[in-house]
Amino acid sequence: MAQLEIVRGDATSPQGKGVKIIAHVCNDLGGWGKGFVSALSRRWAEPEAAYRRWHRERAHNDFGLGAVQFVQVDRYVWVANMIGQRGMRRGSKGVPVRYEAIATALGTVAGRAEELGASVHMPKIGCGLAQGRWERVRPLIEERVVRRGVAVTVYERDG
Repeated sequence: MAQLEIVRGDATSPQGKGVKIIAHVCNDLGGWGKGFVSALSRRWAEPEAAYRRWHRERAHNDFGLGAVQFVQVDRYVWVANMIGQRGMRRGSKGVPVRYEAIATALGTVAGRAEELGASVHMPKIGCGLAQGRWERVRPLIEERVVRRGVAVTVYERDG
């Protein structure tokens, strides 16, 4: 039975054997540069370049809340750029996190994980700059990914 495990460590260095998908939340404005994406960019150039191209060409693709872009960065590692954040700041519509969009994106990630026979790895998505609450995000991960038989590892940073 698949499970959600929380460990200390770096989600850009996913643990375990086999194919891995690193899932994280991006905003819908094309901005990339703070939070977990900085760690991704220090490790690989491809996820940022692909995200920026995806946003730039959004009139001709599926870029938008709930969409996911998969970028292969290594033979056994993929990055899932999930659009789950409206804008970048708290405003009249509240915090940037969009739980419905994250739920939709997680369903897509689970489907790809099933196709690849992959496990899913992530930081506490939507709970950093997007200002979401883990007690609302965790059940989405359990419902959309773990219940489908896909193992999930969530990484908490040291310090």
